[in-house]
Amino acid sequence: MNKTNVMRILESAKIDYQAFEYDSSKGVDALSVAQFLNRPPEQIFKTLVCQSSPRDYHVFVVPANADLDLKKAAKAAGVKKVDMIPLKALLPTTGYIHGGCSPVGMKKQFQTVIDETAILFDEFCVSGGKVGVTIAVNPEKLASLINATFADITA
Repeated sequence: MNKTNVMRILESAKIDYQAFEYDSSKGVDALSVAQFLNRPPEQIFKTLVCQSSPRDYHVFVVPANADLDLKKAAKAAGVKKVDMIPLKALLPTTGYIHGGCSPVGMKKQFQTVIDETAILFDEFCVSGGKVGVTIAVNPEKLASLINATFADITA
C-alpha cells in the first residue's frame, strides 16, 4: 500500500495507526467500509464538511450508522447554522474527493468536531485520505493532532 498524506502526517506526529485497504468498487460509504473490514459501524466514522458562511467551513466526524444533526453541529461549532457543502466544492475546499475525505491533512485545518461516541473506543476508523484506504487510530490522539473537539452531533 502506498502511503497517503494522512499516514505521513500521523507518522511525523508519532501517532500509531493501522491502515486498511478495501475494495472501493463495493462502495465507498462508511457502512460499506464497516462491512468490508468486519467492524461495527459505530466504530467507522465518516468525515462531513459543512459551511456556515461563504468562506467559513466546519468538519464533522460521525459514526457510519448515524446522521449529522445540523442544529447540534452548528451549536458545537458555535455558529447559528451549518449546511453541507455541495459535492462539487469538496475537492477545491479540502483537497479530498468524496469517499476519501479525511479529517487529517485537508488543504487548510478547519474547525473539527468529532462525535462524542468516538471516545468510547480505543481506536476508531476514519478515511486514510484516499478512496479504498481507511485508518484505525486513537480518537483522543487524533483530536489532539487536528485540534478537534468532541460533542454530541448526531441525530
